[in-house]
Amino acid sequence: MSYTTYDYISYSEDVLVPRMALVVYGTLHGYTYLESHSIDENGRMLSGVPLSEKCISELVGSFSQEQISMPHGRVPANLLYFDNRIGQTRYVWYEPPKKQMMYFTESLNIPDGEYYIPGILYVVSNEHLDVYAFKGDKPKDKLFHAPFFNTTQGSVCLGSATLDYPENPSYPDFIAYWEKKFWLTTFTHLGGSQNPTKHNLVSVIKKSKTKFDMDELIPSTKTLNQLLS
Repeated sequence: MSYTTYDYISYSEDVLVPRMALVVYGTLHGYTYLESHSIDENGRMLSGVPLSEKCISELVGSFSQEQISMPHGRVPANLLYFDNRIGQTRYVWYEPPKKQMMYFTESLNIPDGEYYIPGILYVVSNEHLDVYAFKGDKPKDKLFHAPFFNTTQGSVCLGSATLDYPENPSYPDFIAYWEKKFWLTTFTHLGGSQNPTKHNLVSVIKKSKTKFDMDELIPSTKTLNQLLS
């Protein structure tokens, strides 16, 4: 999947140095002319040259591809919030409690298999996934830390799962893609070395073969209303 300039600036540690500027000239009659200006090492904009058709095509193609990657169509009932604006994308949805296939690294000594889990709230913001737990069949304002490995205060470390992003995705396609990215990842470690449940997470998961103990959930500082605003 492509990344926007916002994504790169937000998550890259590189120092960004200006190299080129685009200047758009317009007339009262609606005609437009574009020039590219190189920028020297002192940050000064040099004389411009007409923008080539190839460069214009590449810019338009890049924007079009980003638009195509946005989910669209019927909005499922479990999708609580969405913002499709480029650079500000955010999606919030939930899944009720269920039995879920989970995979674990050998060192955790937890067998791969299906385990009962609480309701899960998913938040995708500019290619980053957060997950929270909730009690009941639908989320209320109060949320809890997700009782899983590879998470830190909601933030997910997506490691081993590799999936192709769906072409021209619907909202259900988009939701399925992110859920698969999370659940197909092998759980390996405690995020931030903090236990997200009241008792040892390994023991909590092993016991959830028959039922998940909701009393193990620890309240999160985040609320549903905060995530929907």
